[in-house]
Amino acid sequence: MTFYYSTNTWSSQPQPNENHLKLWNHIADKANWRIVQLPNGYYQTEYRDMRKDDEWVDVTRRESMDAAETSIDKTIEHYLKKIDFANGPKVVKTFEK
Repeated sequence: MTFYYSTNTWSSQPQPNENHLKLWNHIADKANWRIVQLPNGYYQTEYRDMRKDDEWVDVTRRESMDAAETSIDKTIEHYLKKIDFANGPKVVKTFEK
């Protein structure tokens, strides 16, 4: 089994570009996800590759179908927040003089 691990480091908060937003919107759409069962009995979550419609990108492995679907839902929730905050910070409270 091959695992892919990647890290990125920035000295300041990176600003999302158009490609980031496209990917985040793609990942945030549950129709682009699937769950497959592996030979060892685990369930793998995958999303459809944006560039190649017939290829899938593996994301997580879980012991149960419920855990796999929860993982997808949490990932979608995470990327929806990233998309929302790409528009700038939210004002949560203002003070009067």
